Amino acid sequence: MASGLRCVLAASLGLIFAGGLAAQTQPVPARPDTLAGVVDRIIAREHQEVATLRHYRPIVETYIQEMRPDPQLGSVPQKDHYFLGVAELSKGVVDQSMLPHQDTGWKHKLNPLKDFTSMVGSAYSPAGFLQMVFVDQTYFDKQHYKFDYVRQEFLGSVKCLVFDVTPRPKSGNGRFEGRIWVEDQDYAIVRFNGVFMPVASTFGWNLHFDSWRANVAPNQWIPSYIFSAESDLRDFPVGRVSFRSQTRLWGYNLKVRNPEQEFSQLTVESAKPIQDQADASNDGEEDWESEGEANVIDRLERNGLLAPIGPVDKVMETVVNNLEVTNNLDVEPAIHCRVLLTSTLEAFTIGHTIVVSRGLLGVLPDEPTLATVLAQQLGSIVIGTQLPDAYSFNDTTMVSTADTMKRMSFRSPESDQQAAVKKAMELLKNSPYKNQLGTAGLFFKQLAADQKPLSSLISANLGNQVLMADQLMQAAPQLKPLAVNQIAALPLGSRILLNSWDDTVALAKPKPVELLSARAKMPFEITASLPYLNRYQSPNAAAADLAKADIPNPNSHPNPK
Repeated sequence: MASGLRCVLAASLGLIFAGGLAAQTQPVPARPDTLAGVVDRIIAREHQEVATLRHYRPIVETYIQEMRPDPQLGSVPQKDHYFLGVAELSKGVVDQSMLPHQDTGWKHKLNPLKDFTSMVGSAYSPAGFLQMVFVDQTYFDKQHYKFDYVRQEFLGSVKCLVFDVTPRPKSGNGRFEGRIWVEDQDYAIVRFNGVFMPVASTFGWNLHFDSWRANVAPNQWIPSYIFSAESDLRDFPVGRVSFRSQTRLWGYNLKVRNPEQEFSQLTVESAKPIQDQADASNDGEEDWESEGEANVIDRLERNGLLAPIGPVDKVMETVVNNLEVTNNLDVEPAIHCRVLLTSTLEAFTIGHTIVVSRGLLGVLPDEPTLATVLAQQLGSIVIGTQLPDAYSFNDTTMVSTADTMKRMSFRSPESDQQAAVKKAMELLKNSPYKNQLGTAGLFFKQLAADQKPLSSLISANLGNQVLMADQLMQAAPQLKPLAVNQIAALPLGSRILLNSWDDTVALAKPKPVELLSARAKMPFEITASLPYLNRYQSPNAAAADLAKADIPNPNSHPNPK
């Protein structure tokens, strides 16, 4: 079986190499006119999906919150776990840890069912959560499964056929039982919700999950988001287990970026004379530091940890500009902002670039709180925090994705962090946000209250934890967890949308919802999310649709005035 699989992969390598988009050139088969024909197409399309995914090494992040009952809030986190790795899909389901303090290799050796078991005793297996990107890698066919048509249903704007899928008797362990949603054009599975059977085994537990895929190219859907939860799992000798988890994948396009193609797209404005750089009056030390900054940012983006420049950066830079202007600061080189793609709550500086994590941006309740976080990093730049000289030597940044966090660190000394917070308070007192900092103080109070149960989330892997400014906390109103009109922090992932293919991020625009009870506030908590699915549109087609609708293009970057 293994040698046959290698032959299939080798034969298809040339077709899938350029992003796995070979399906665009394949002849389109006729639409089936029977239910049995539809099932055959679904099975064939899923096997194609499995073969295509073998050529990718996306980043995979799993964050888990263990829950405990609370008489007033329903349930609250009591402990959390964080995993970040590279998904070696060419080797099956292998999660190579990126974290410097973590090595999951020994867990795989101790767990014979690692491809199917998400929890072994009281320990969670990251490979078990990664397995949830597949319905069944090998045995997804009519011999092993029964398919029952349920109905048609829309997921977002995508029309789907819904089937219940059950393993046939004696089909073996590790079979999927649950429901699948199949888009009605190419019959790709875009969502599946259920569990691998049996739920309990000698080696641990399989957990219920809801797995989603995103359409990133014609006839190509990639795993992007998985929600998993159990509310009352009885695990001996641990006892009752209740948890929620989210798994996100991104960085697929890192595998297929073509340097030759990028080079061929470069243009040279030869009509303009080139200024002799020897005449410039740039400071040599400044150039040296800027070179190190550029080296680091380029490597973090290439390795899938930093989002490309986009609209979220512009929002942060506008807030930073407000702080600079009202404090008569003229910082050179200009300060820029970027988004770290991980969920841990951290922020730091790389030279004159402020980096804020996707997770931190997603839980901030308002602009004044964002301004407070950015003011701390601006304060770090103003007091003169420097990037180590080592990063200006190119060899120090020539690291793989898996080794990035093991070889790089941007954590500031504690004394510098405290000095930055002190400077931030001075900047905020002169800013447009000076009379709106009560919510920022509440955010820090909530952060302090959850520091122990959410120690894995409220931590930093590349930079600094968010420092809780005592002065703001003392001036803030009392934290009232049961008050529905007080929002100290948002649930995890509330504001930022991540594109799993190209790593771009965008601000979500949720409709305002009136909270009916304190249980709905859920600060920093994982929530069950139902992504809004759309079919892929080429950039030109998407821009044309926006123009017809007279809607501003969110991906356009007008020149500053």
